[in-house]
Amino acid sequence: MLDFCGAHDITADVEVIPIQKVNEAYRRLLKSDVKYRFSIDMASLRSE
Repeated sequence: MLDFCGAHDITADVEVIPIQKVNEAYRRLLKSDVKYRFSIDMASLRSE
């Protein structure tokens, strides 16, 4: 599947969020206020 998507320039749309906003993202998910998949920026774990 990944080879097929790469060959046909098919990509996924994601909304990158910091780990600090994971609860907000979950609330949005429950309200169906999500257009794209959430992707957590793991580098935000190191931020304070």
